[in-house]
Amino acid sequence: MIFCMKIAIIGHKRIPSNEGGIEKGVEQHAYRMVQRGHQVTAYNRGGHNIYGKEYDKQKLKEYRGIKIVTIPTLKGAAEVPVYSFLATLHCIFHRPDVISFRASGPCCMIPLAKLFGIRVVASLHGIDSQRDKWGKFASWYLRMGEKFAAKFADVCLVLSKNMKEYIDKKYHVNSILFANGVDEPQKLAPQIIKDKWGLEKDGYILSLGRIVPEKGLHYLIPAFKKCKTDKKLIIAGGSNSNKDYYESLQEMAKDDNRIIFTGFVTGQVITELYSNAYIFAIPSNLEGMANALLEAMSYGNCCLISDIPENTEVVNDKAVWHKKGSESDIYAKLKNLLDHPEIVAKFKSEAAPYILSRYSWDRVVDQMLEIYGGNVVEYEEILRRYEQKT
Repeated sequence: MIFCMKIAIIGHKRIPSNEGGIEKGVEQHAYRMVQRGHQVTAYNRGGHNIYGKEYDKQKLKEYRGIKIVTIPTLKGAAEVPVYSFLATLHCIFHRPDVISFRASGPCCMIPLAKLFGIRVVASLHGIDSQRDKWGKFASWYLRMGEKFAAKFADVCLVLSKNMKEYIDKKYHVNSILFANGVDEPQKLAPQIIKDKWGLEKDGYILSLGRIVPEKGLHYLIPAFKKCKTDKKLIIAGGSNSNKDYYESLQEMAKDDNRIIFTGFVTGQVITELYSNAYIFAIPSNLEGMANALLEAMSYGNCCLISDIPENTEVVNDKAVWHKKGSESDIYAKLKNLLDHPEIVAKFKSEAAPYILSRYSWDRVVDQMLEIYGGNVVEYEEILRRYEQKT
């Protein structure tokens, strides 16, 4: 039995937020931990909220039972180091039972926490130093955080088998696989999206997420433009770190009125977009475990994904793969799906039952709480326990 723990979480931008997969995960984990009787403190970053200036003034002290501490931050390369250092110092004075460091950058503070005898669990969501948006200093800092997570954390969690192989081989450690989760969704008919963009059920291909180069949208857009179809391509999301890339995509798409950029979306709009898409596309070059992919499949979408291991491990044979970074292969696979609605229907029927049976926020939290409490258990073991109960 796991005792009531004081848990600190450092590394996300802020909650509540849909700014990225880490933020979604932190909120889901922390809320469920609180529901089970644990005390959870989430260290939010100050600074600009991508959803608008009206959110910048919100300094929550509590959210859904989670204690919120907002740490002042600086803009630019110093943002993550300053935030992580101040958050870790606050933890040292308040003595949690465990600190959960999320992502590579904040993990640079792990030695400081260990110096004061605090249990540390690091969660690495991808090989962050390889992302296109970072400069030399940021890439170096992220590599240091990755190294400290592997070498100094009590447990190092990783999101994919591919990353586990990389971490274990490079640092001679035994990292532990964990997962992202998803809840069974409630589907909605197109209302807001119909009024705003004229979207109907099965009338569009959807790509939803952060608009950054590693998401591969510069392959998807020209591939779609070659397709002879009345369906639209919806690019949902925005970019707070790479406006030049976002603008280059808009320039690429300007001569095709079937392509719509929605900007940042939240709440009911996201639900409607997932509920009514014909195909969901995720042409990424780099991922950890894409929350958007899990969510899209949970809504019963036919998914077209790049063949990077972080994607294919998740979907098995329940989605269509294309070669990473290949515009021509995206076009070929997309055209085939558009020409054969029976194939789309097959993947739609298989997606939700498969993904909901394997990825659950409650199961992820089961694993994390055991690890936080000192019992290191693999996610597959948690799945086996659930299967035995049923």
